[in-house]
Amino acid sequence: MACFEVIGGNKLKGEIIPQGAKNEALQILCAVLLTSEPVTISNVPDIRDVNKLIEILASLGVKVEKKDAATYTFIADDINLDYLKTEQYAAQGRALRGSVMIMGPMLARFGVCALPKPGGDKIGRRPMDTHFNGLKKLGATFNYDSQDSFFQITAPNKLKGTYMLLDEASVTGTANIVMGAVLAEGTTTIYNAACEPYLQQLCKMLLRMGAKISGVGSNLLVIEGVEKLGGTDHRMLPDMIEIGSFIGLAGMTGSEITIKNAQIQELGIIPDTFRRLGIQMEFRGDDIYIPAQDSYEIDTYIDGSILTIADAIWPGFTPDLISVALVTATQAKGTVLIHQKMFESRLFFVDKLIDMGAQIILCDPHRATVIGHNRQVPLRGIKMTSPDIRAGVALLIAALSAEGKSIIDNVEQIDRGYQYIDKRLNAIGADIRRL
Repeated sequence: MACFEVIGGNKLKGEIIPQGAKNEALQILCAVLLTSEPVTISNVPDIRDVNKLIEILASLGVKVEKKDAATYTFIADDINLDYLKTEQYAAQGRALRGSVMIMGPMLARFGVCALPKPGGDKIGRRPMDTHFNGLKKLGATFNYDSQDSFFQITAPNKLKGTYMLLDEASVTGTANIVMGAVLAEGTTTIYNAACEPYLQQLCKMLLRMGAKISGVGSNLLVIEGVEKLGGTDHRMLPDMIEIGSFIGLAGMTGSEITIKNAQIQELGIIPDTFRRLGIQMEFRGDDIYIPAQDSYEIDTYIDGSILTIADAIWPGFTPDLISVALVTATQAKGTVLIHQKMFESRLFFVDKLIDMGAQIILCDPHRATVIGHNRQVPLRGIKMTSPDIRAGVALLIAALSAEGKSIIDNVEQIDRGYQYIDKRLNAIGADIRRL
C-alpha cells in the first residue's frame, strides 16, 4: 500500500491542465459495446478506475488499441459472452463500481448480462434500484444469487421502449437506461432524467453514432430506438471535480495557479460556489486564473446569516466537491454550514481535519459547521488515511497547507480518480513524495 509524504506550507505557482473527466469516462467507455464499428475516444484519464474498466472491456473481447497516452480506439465486433461466467470477471467487476455501466449496452445489443455486486467508495448507501427498475421497464429480467452476490440479467425478447418516471435523477442510472433504450424497439420517454454535462456528452456521442434522442440537457429525454449504431470519434470533457479541487487548493495554500482549458461553460455553479467561499478567480478565455490571496472571506446571506453549501443534482453543486469545499473553508475568514445530502458517510473524514487543528463541528452524518481560522492558526501535519477518492484529495489539500510533515496512507484511493496528482502538483511547487 502506497502513501504520500507531504511537506506543507509551500505556495504553488504555475499552470496545470485538468485530466479527462473520470465520471464521463465510465459511461463513454461502456457505450463502445453498442456497435461493432470502431469508436475512438480521446482525453481519456490514466487513472485506476478507468484502466480497470478498459481491462474489463478487453477481457470481454473488445479490441483495444492505444493511439497515444490519452487516446484509444475500441472495436466491439467479437464479444465473448462466456467471459461473464468466469471468476476473472467476478473479481474484476467487484473491484469497480463503474462495471455496472455495461448492463444497458449488453442488454440492448446481446440480450444478456451478468453483474457481480460492484465495489467503489464506502461513502454510504448507494442503491442501484434506478438502474434495475429502468431496465426492467424496458423488458429486462433480473435474478440475484445471494450466495455469490451475482446478478443474472436477460432480455428474452428485444428491449422495448416505454414511459418511465425515475425515482431519482441518478446520473449512472440514466446513462444505463439511455444506452439500453437507443437500440430498443419503439420510443422510450425518461422523465426525471439526470442532465449533468457527462450525461449530455454521452447523448451527443450516441447521436453521432446514429441514435435518435431529443431533450438532451433537460430532465425529459425521448429516445426513438434504432436498429444499429455506427462508430464515431469522441473527446471527453476536462474533469470538473479536478478543476474544483485545484480552485480550492489554490485558495487554501495562497497559491497563484492557472487552470488551462477548463471548458468553463460546462462547470455550472462550481466557480461561483468557490467565490462564495472567498476565492478570487478570473476567466481568461477558457482558462481560470486564481491569484495568490493572503486571506479569503466566506460570504453570508443577504440578511447576514451563515452561508450553507449543499450538494444537489445538476445544475446544483456536485456532491463530489463537498469534501473540497469543506477543507477550503477551514482557513477562510467566517463560518459555513456544509450539508452533504446524498451520502451519509462522506463527512466522516473530518475527524482527521480536527486532529490537524481545524475548527469543525460535525452536527450529524450529513452536516458540518466549519469555523475558519482566517490563516491565523495553520493546520498541523499528522498521519492519516484516505477513506475515499474525494476525501483523499481534500486531505491532500489540507496537508499541502499545513505546517510540517503529513503522511497520507491508502493513496490508491486518490489514484482512482486523480491522474499522477503528486507529479503534477510537484511540478508547480508542491513537496509530495510517494512512498
